Amino acid sequence: MRADLDQARAFAPASVGNAAVGFDILGHAIAGVGDTVTVRRIEAPEVRIAAIRGTPFDLPLRAEDNTAGAALIALREALALPFGFAVEIDKGIALGSGMGGSAASCVAALVAANALLAVPLAREALYPFALTGEAVASGGRHGDNLGPMLLGGLVLSTADRLVPVPVPAAWHSLLVHPEAVLETRRARAALQGSYALSEFVAQSANLALVLSGCYTGDATLVRAGLRDVLVEPRRAGLIGGFHAARDAALAAGAMGASISGAGPSVFAWFEHAAAAQAAQAAVQRAFADAGFDSQAWVSPLNAPGAHLL
Repeated sequence: MRADLDQARAFAPASVGNAAVGFDILGHAIAGVGDTVTVRRIEAPEVRIAAIRGTPFDLPLRAEDNTAGAALIALREALALPFGFAVEIDKGIALGSGMGGSAASCVAALVAANALLAVPLAREALYPFALTGEAVASGGRHGDNLGPMLLGGLVLSTADRLVPVPVPAAWHSLLVHPEAVLETRRARAALQGSYALSEFVAQSANLALVLSGCYTGDATLVRAGLRDVLVEPRRAGLIGGFHAARDAALAAGAMGASISGAGPSVFAWFEHAAAAQAAQAAVQRAFADAGFDSQAWVSPLNAPGAHLL
């Protein structure tokens, strides 16, 4: 840590969790939207959430109940730091949007706090603390949003490992967020119940096709596999206009389209930025027909991860 550095700011991008075929383990970053967190070093050996801005909802100011606060508490305890952190969060990601808003706050906080350490940790070493923070909001330690936010691009995130997945530079995603809120816990509750073994086999095959297509740059393989046969059928009914929006993306040439994270946002992959941009109006029109205004972002699949400001 520089002797004169007692404060740092970091930005963490939004992300597409699950990426259709990798429930809780696969996701990619989205350029152009995210959360910004300012972390200040304080003498008191504690974590304080000093302010949260940019959201109409009341978020927890008690550090233990806040994703950013919980992540920094875990960092402090693991490293036995003699000092603490004061945190200010500026939300740029809508809550309950399926864009990784809770994850972005804790990742940005960790990246900023890491810059204040005498010996900053590698990005991968921040992952366990991010999992602790994310669990406060979602109730589980899953990294499909955290991995791409920490490393950028498309990332396979297991319980203890981050694996970047290469994709062609030309491939882009379209993310459309209807002005609606779908709480993660409600979306996860929709997944309760029994599943057929054949569903798991089909989903595993789709994941394998998508990963193979990404590693080889073969869009044909991705087109064959980028379909969610396990989770999407159980969540689609919670999202007004979903089927029309997904079908509009596919009709416009998408390699695949599905729910982003827990929803209600919808994402689609395209082989070129121009194709994603051309599809945007049709997908937004589908949501408009269902009564929802929406926002949209076109982003490279290998979008950058969190960074210091």
